[in-house]
Parts: sequence; C-alpha cells; structure tokens
Amino acid sequence: MKKRRSQDTADDIGLVRLDAEIHRCFPLMRELRPQVRESEFLKTVRRLEKGGFRLAYVIEHDDVKAVAGFRVTENLDNGRFMYVDDLVTKPDERSKGYGQRLFDWLIDYAGAHGCGALTLDSGVQRFDAHRFYLRNRMRISSHHFWLAVAGERGHVA
Repeated sequence: MKKRRSQDTADDIGLVRLDAEIHRCFPLMRELRPQVRESEFLKTVRRLEKGGFRLAYVIEHDDVKAVAGFRVTENLDNGRFMYVDDLVTKPDERSKGYGQRLFDWLIDYAGAHGCGALTLDSGVQRFDAHRFYLRNRMRISSHHFWLAVAGERGHVA
C-alpha cells in the first residue's frame, strides 16, 4: 500500500520501509513502550517484520505525528484480522486528528488485506485511549491476562 496524501492536510500516511523511517518513529514508540531501547529498536522492528509486523506513521512537515505497529494474522476466533500492537500520537499533538487519520488508515488497510476485524489490547490505565476506541465504535470484548514466566519476555511487570 502506498503512502496516501490526505485531501485536507499536508499529511503523509503510510508504511515505514526504510531504516531511517524506523529510527524517526522511535521517540513516539518510546512514549508508549518505555522499556524499548533505542539501540535495539531498528533490529527489533526488522526481526518482528519477519513475522508480519509492520509500522505505519503519519508525518507532517517532516515531523512524525503518530505511529502504529500492527500485523495481519489469523486465528480460530477471529479468522483473518488485524492486530494493532501499538498506536501512539505525539503527546503535544493529541486531539488534532493525527491518531484518527492513522486509525482510519489502519481500518482501510485491514479491509484491503481481507481482514474481518481490527483488534487491540489497551492498558487499563489508558482512559484517553479507551475513549478514543469507544468513540470509534470498538467494543470491549475480553479481558487480557498475563503471566510472567522464566526468561526474558520484554514485558514490564
């Protein structure tokens, strides 16, 4: 899918392809995932891409405004669906439409890739995000449970 220039703004929305683009997404991703180290970010994204992970972003005037990490996958419960791992807007740019434009782009991408649903998990403390998801007609369909096991999992308990 190519980058799409919005009709009403100077935004570019599209998939990240180049190493430099991945590096530019790190400051926003760090807002959501503080445990991720800058020195490992590029290598981690490239490794995740082998399993279907993709990064998409909104950029305006050479400034990354919002970032999403996602994958198109399939399971018995949902069939083919998009799972959004990460969705974050630059803190000082929230409520300006960047997150909404990226969310709409994700829905279009999911539909174009044969997905019947878009799903995500959201931390229980992220009330602003929950309002955004509910406003976008998402529903709370389950509880997510998590258990630390031996070894490095990359999660902060």
